[in-house]
Amino acid sequence: MTDARRSHLESLISRVALGDRAAFDALYDATSAKLHAVCLSVLKDRPEAEETLQEVYIRIWQGAARYAANGLSPMTWLITIARNRSIDRLRARSARPPTAPEDAAAQVASGDPSPESATIAAQERRMLDECLAQLAAPQAGAVRAVYLEGFSYADLAEREGLPINTVRSWLRRSLLRLKDCVTQ
Repeated sequence: MTDARRSHLESLISRVALGDRAAFDALYDATSAKLHAVCLSVLKDRPEAEETLQEVYIRIWQGAARYAANGLSPMTWLITIARNRSIDRLRARSARPPTAPEDAAAQVASGDPSPESATIAAQERRMLDECLAQLAAPQAGAVRAVYLEGFSYADLAEREGLPINTVRSWLRRSLLRLKDCVTQ
């Protein structure tokens, strides 16, 4: 490191110690690539290295007053902070107990509806049945066939022996009555 660069970094660190945000921005711009590389080399995980780098700069902001221009490179001080914080993060990661397979199975969401969802679905089904009961039997059967059983208009017309336009009219009027019933 050149003497000019060393004195520039020392100046920035001393200004950061005084709370100078512009100096902190300049220090970040001058050193973040190198410190990110240090974090990444220890952690081997880019998102975690980026989080750790944020923590490193928080520590630099808070501890800049403890840096003493003692002839040692300011970059050495910054790299030491980054390396130590990365190692701390690595130790914390390895200290977590591994997830046991039975624990993992307990964390998987069930495909069954929740009790609340099941209750709401049952209420809606009951309401629909009550509204269908208010329709004439042929129209209610037509609605069930097309919308609940998957019949096409043509299939229903053929089954009932009616023109397709009559079936469409039944369905349209029936749906309008169902809509009125459901919204009440």
